[in-house]
Amino acid sequence: MSDLSSFEITKRWPAQHPDRIQLYSLPTPNGVKASIALEELGLPYEAHLVSFGTDDQMTPEFMSLNPNNKIPAIIDPDGPGGAPLPLFESGAILIYLAEKTGKLLPADPVDRIHCIQWLMFQMGGVGPMIGQLVHFYKFAADKITDTYPTDRYLNETKRLLNVLEGRLNGREFIMGGDYTIADIATFPWIRTIGNPYGAEEAVGLPDFPRVTDYLARCITRPASEVGLNMPPRN
Repeated sequence: MSDLSSFEITKRWPAQHPDRIQLYSLPTPNGVKASIALEELGLPYEAHLVSFGTDDQMTPEFMSLNPNNKIPAIIDPDGPGGAPLPLFESGAILIYLAEKTGKLLPADPVDRIHCIQWLMFQMGGVGPMIGQLVHFYKFAADKITDTYPTDRYLNETKRLLNVLEGRLNGREFIMGGDYTIADIATFPWIRTIGNPYGAEEAVGLPDFPRVTDYLARCITRPASEVGLNMPPRN
């Protein structure tokens, strides 16, 4: 059996199944990227809830795994060479899991780098901009008198959705007919515009029919239905 006792994080979140991938996360748009990928790939994992309500992400145990105090993070007990591998940053986790299994990332070199290109589109654009939009639209609306921040991120979100709308012309998923890590990274952020933040009308989400159809295809996948709620909230 794998021994993960050398990892400080296991003192706060003991591994009941140390032979499985240990996931430290919360069902947020970033957090569910890892759980959805693990479900899609059929990799055994043990999910540990990192509660923002109690600042779990700021504890020394969690920061021993991710000094940037963000979820998700994982420990793979069967990493390269058979040694345990700790890893943080959702994009890095997605690439690692895809390469570990040979799935969700195209084998063709050109398609592979294009898939990573669209993953970076989410990491650098879709996630940060929608994240800022929902912050100002939902959480800071009563704290600001200037509409500039909300307008800025609203317009940038619309621009990014328009880019994605164009990309999905004639494509079922971002890379065409195959579902990849680019989709797993992207659709949870599109979803969050409406659920739970109710900004779909402000964004004009129905004006992007290919995006909304794409979102529905991604959400209804069996792995998404489980992964979107992992780890379960207490």
